[in-house]
Amino acid sequence: MTAAPLSPIVDLRGKRGLVIGIANEHSIAAGCAEAFAQAGARLAATYLNDKAKDWVLPVTEKLGIEWSAPLDVRIPGQLEALFDEVKERWGGLDFLLHSIAFAPKEDLHGRVVDSSAEGFAMAMDVSCHSFLRMARLAEPLMTDGGCLLCVTFYGSERVVEHYNLMGPVKAALESATRYVAAELGPKGIRAHAISPGPIATRAASGISRFDEMLDRAAAQVPDGELVDIADVGALAAFLASPAAKRITGTIIPVDSGQHILG
Repeated sequence: MTAAPLSPIVDLRGKRGLVIGIANEHSIAAGCAEAFAQAGARLAATYLNDKAKDWVLPVTEKLGIEWSAPLDVRIPGQLEALFDEVKERWGGLDFLLHSIAFAPKEDLHGRVVDSSAEGFAMAMDVSCHSFLRMARLAEPLMTDGGCLLCVTFYGSERVVEHYNLMGPVKAALESATRYVAAELGPKGIRAHAISPGPIATRAASGISRFDEMLDRAAAQVPDGELVDIADVGALAAFLASPAAKRITGTIIPVDSGQHILG
């Protein structure tokens, strides 16, 4: 008797996923999108604006992403229009990745105690509250359950030199993730925050002396290897898949063990 072939553990065939925050081929969102596509998902993606579009289209075309749209969560109505398009095109949604963050340069590069009220509020709105807005808009589209993912950093838990304002903001995002998991869990909607080690992305380049952070991480982690966007994508695809259906509300590091070090 010939055994039936085993189904892949990470199987997203037929699942519809929305990837928020592709900036270029090196962004974490791009690494996650590639893993989602490899697992068989149908995908849509966003880019910030027309200026970013030329950097994003090569990624979406390579991965066979079905459609893409501009999204700046600071523009009133644009996020709602995006979810209206999801409903019109697909009728529903199975998973979402939130991979956007922003803080004004003058607030990001200064001390947390010196941050302006306006800069702090903007960082919280773009980097944290937008995830809650997406969760609220995704909820009625996830009629058969789903998964909501966001991206954080261990600077949320302890002071990381030069991470500054984004530390408290990411801490808020992680707390929000736990509340989303609790509140939407009865509808079969799971939520996670993925916490990668430092990765050289366009967004990270805005952090002062980020190269030094990369060097320290490479010297400290147990295996001596930095993570990359493919490592983050592999975890994201697993969490979005039915294989992780009993896992929710977690803050999961993918950082070569950096989180275990003092």
